[in-house]
Parts: sequence; C-alpha cells; structure tokens
Amino acid sequence: MRPKSFIFDHYHFDLKSGVLQLDYRFEDGPAFREEFYFPPTERNVSKTKQQVIDNAVRLLFFVAGVSYYKAYIPPRLVSPTVPLDRVTADFVRTIYYHGLGEFALVNQLDLSDKLTFVVDETAAALPSERVNLLTHALVPVGGGKDSIVTIETLKRAAQPMTLFSLSPTSGPVQPIADTISRSHLPAVNVARRLAPELKAVNDAGAYNGHVPITAILSCAALVTALITGCNAVVLSNEHSADSPNTVHHGMDVNHQYSKSSAFEKDLAHYVREHLTPDLTYFSLLRPLTETAIAARFAKMTTYHTVFRSCNANFRHDPSVRGSGWCGVCPKCHFVFLALAPFLGQEKMVAIFGRNLLNDSTQLGGFEELCGLKAFKPLECVGTTEESILLVQTLAAQDEWKGTAVIAALAPHLPISEKKRKADFAALFDFQQPHFLSPYYEGVLRETFES
Repeated sequence: MRPKSFIFDHYHFDLKSGVLQLDYRFEDGPAFREEFYFPPTERNVSKTKQQVIDNAVRLLFFVAGVSYYKAYIPPRLVSPTVPLDRVTADFVRTIYYHGLGEFALVNQLDLSDKLTFVVDETAAALPSERVNLLTHALVPVGGGKDSIVTIETLKRAAQPMTLFSLSPTSGPVQPIADTISRSHLPAVNVARRLAPELKAVNDAGAYNGHVPITAILSCAALVTALITGCNAVVLSNEHSADSPNTVHHGMDVNHQYSKSSAFEKDLAHYVREHLTPDLTYFSLLRPLTETAIAARFAKMTTYHTVFRSCNANFRHDPSVRGSGWCGVCPKCHFVFLALAPFLGQEKMVAIFGRNLLNDSTQLGGFEELCGLKAFKPLECVGTTEESILLVQTLAAQDEWKGTAVIAALAPHLPISEKKRKADFAALFDFQQPHFLSPYYEGVLRETFES
C-alpha cells in the first residue's frame, strides 16, 4: 500500500468531560481515532482561555499524528478541516523530520523527499493571548531518576507543584505510580488510547519504530497545564540529550531529539508566541550532566526501591510489561554505571538485584556505551565521553576496579589520573545551553551546590 497523502481529518475536544478525539486517515487507506482523557472542567472558563486551550489541543492534534503517519510515510500531509498555518506547519515538520530520524535509520528510509505539509496560505499564525494562571508548576513524572531529582529540587525551594503522568487507559505504570506515592504530592493523570487499528496495520507489515514520544507528552502536558491553571511545565531533560547517536542521509540521528535543547527552545517559543506568554515550558535539569543528576539522586534514598529506567516497565501493553530491572538493556547498563561511583556494591545490588559490572557476559553492552562497538545505543543514555569517564573513575575505586567489566574495559580507555580527575570534576559544572529563568536557575544552583 502506497497512499499519496496522510490526512489530519479533524479533532473534537469536550472541555467539560475532558475527552479529546483525534481522527486521522490515509488517502484511500485506513482511518484511525486516538483519544486522550484530560481532567474534566466544571468551572466556567473565559472565551479567551477556551481559545488558548483549543490552540494547544490543535498543536497536540498535529504532533500526535506522527504515530500514524509513520505507518506508510506518504509524501504529503494534508489538513482539510483544520487550517494549517505556515508557522505551525514548519514547526510540526521539524518535529516529524528529526523525531523520526531513528525510525528512518532502522527502516533504512530517506525522509528528505517526504514530509510536505500542505499549508493553508490564508491561515494566519495563531495569536498569543493572556490568560489567568497560577504560580504553580506541572511536573511530568517518568518513573526514573531524573524527574525525581526535579521533584525534590523544587520541593526544597517550596515551589507549589502538581505531578503529571501520561498513561495508557489501564493507568500509570508502576514506577510512575510509586514515584508519585513516595513524593506525597498532588498528581493528575491523562490517559491516552492509541487507535487499535494501528496495531493491525503494523501486524500487516506497515512501517513501525521510534517516534518522538516526549513531544507528544509535552503537548499533552501543555493542555493539562492550561486546564488546571499551572503557569509552568517543568521537564527533566538533561544536557546529554543533545548528543546524537549517528548520522543517516546527512541528518544527525538523536534518539532523544524531543528531549533535546533544540526541541525545548522551539516548543517554548511556539508556546510564548502562539499560545500564551503566561505559560512557560522548560527543563529544570538542562544544565546538568547525567553524572551530576546521578550524584544527586544517590542521596534520595526514599526512591531507590521504586524508580525504574528500564523500558521493559513501560510497554504500552500490560500483558507484556516487565517489572524491576531487566539488567541487560542499554538503560540498565548506563544507570548502573552512572550510580556506581556514588553507591557501594551492596546498595547497587539491592537496587538492581545483581552486580551488572561483575558479569562478563554483559561486557558488550558497556563497550557500546563507551564507543568501542558501533555507535551509542538508541536509548536515553549519557554521552560516550561520559560513559568512558565513569568507567575510568570506577577503575580508580578499590571497590569497583576488580569487577569483570571494569577490569576488562579500563585498559582500552587509557587516561592520565590528572586528566581523569579534571574531566570528571567538569561533569559537575553547569552546562550550556539552558533556558532557565533567573529564579529557576537560582533554585537549581542552590540545591546543586549545597
């Protein structure tokens, strides 16, 4: 099947019930309906705020379509009933192009002749309107160490906040639910029901692969913030999310594109200029490396038994969803590597159930993290340089230097002790770029340096 166009058919949002329906189809092909379930709104909402919410929903409509577009990647994308202005079209195209980079690599596709968004040249760019919002942060929770560090950092600053999760209709996965419970903070969950037809076309041989899920989550969080009156959506994406994995058809492929500073800057600009200047979108942890975040998290012992980064815990289908740490994936490898310098072997084994660095069968996975095999894994992991420094640092610690993986890797990563110490110390410097306001930068620096 080779449809010529992907069609953004229409959307319908009932503010009172919180139900959002997004309808897509391929020209002469299958149709899909996706649904989101936002918090219902009982109170009266001004016409201006209703319009801003609708504009945010409109952006979500266009961004979430990437999950369906990828099935057949036709060259044209058309919106016959929802006017698509040039500014929005260019922004959404950027999200699709870079967000589908890994998808294109894995499927050996070239997207350069795709992604022609048909623009309504009579449609003006959306205006930015003032709305009444509280001084209150909405903080997405991922179940891993990063969002926990954001939560506890804001807690120390007495920042009012509500936690946010995006889940299947079956509810938040266990690590997210447990993190929310341990935080003792209010939370709002938005359920997302993917169109069941998508699995059917994938099973029939349509293209499948990675999509920029954080872009979809971010747009859903913006809608939620406007509904609930929060004036900031605070993400937990770190400095290393900017590091690409490889190059494909002249494009940097970054598994974490929708966690990158480039995406953050673009979305924040769109919110400010085309939704409302009263709502900000940024990542609190952008100035920090994975190592700096791990050092902070190592002190947050309340969460050590509930946090998870392993993707097995987050599969959409509960019947195949894992629990705990699989111990063999790149995320398990990297999180173990990042935390090991700050926690002893006994504590690491208590968290992971085993010592991954003392298992010689896992050597290949750690070699990939250090750039000794292929390119950096297509996962949310730190930079190659950071992994190398972590290995070198562990090789200098008596407790870790004799473990199977560190003993095997360290000779292949030579460095002088003086340079190692200096480079490792530099991982704790504030990194650029970041987009924190003076207030939030002060909050992060105060807790970072204390």
